Amino acid sequence: MTDKNFDDNAGVPEEGSDANASGPQPDFGNPDSTEAAASEGSDDDLTVDDILGATQTGEAAAEDAVLADLESTLLNDLKRLQAEYANYRRRTEEQRQVEIERARGEAAKGLIPVLDDLDRAAQHGDLVEGTPFAVIADKVRVAVERLGVVAYGEKGEDFDPQRHEAIFQQPAPGAEKTTILEVVEVGYRLGDVELRPAKVVVAVPEG
Repeated sequence: MTDKNFDDNAGVPEEGSDANASGPQPDFGNPDSTEAAASEGSDDDLTVDDILGATQTGEAAAEDAVLADLESTLLNDLKRLQAEYANYRRRTEEQRQVEIERARGEAAKGLIPVLDDLDRAAQHGDLVEGTPFAVIADKVRVAVERLGVVAYGEKGEDFDPQRHEAIFQQPAPGAEKTTILEVVEVGYRLGDVELRPAKVVVAVPEG
């Protein structure tokens, strides 16, 4: 009798056993139960293509729009900064050139009285070729030329009020335009900088 009772209870799980603790088991005889169990692990089977092809939510689209606007703003700011830096470099270079020309001009202006003395000495015949005075005069003129200083103002040139200073006007018969009749003081310029205008006597048309 004892063996029979043991055999009758062999197929019945004891209450509270591991079999019951594992939770409800799918009913394989029920198709709906099988599909539900299979759907529980479907999220783990997603591929990259599934994720990329998934429909974008409104919230995600809004975030993408914000990021796109931010990227555009940053790109525009970068372009603006690049343009400002390029303009700054250009202005700095232009200002540097102006300062260089100004310094050279100041140095050249200090030599103009010396050049005037050399011109007067030459007119009086004091600069005899081969003499020490003539050699020094030539060196001074070469140094001035290296600075970029140019002398101007010659007899017969057209009068230019921007470059010449007329200290006297003399009517000339047959003159059709105002021309330089005599150079009283040579003019000097350094590039576009006027160091001193030429002082001249001009011939003007009569009447």
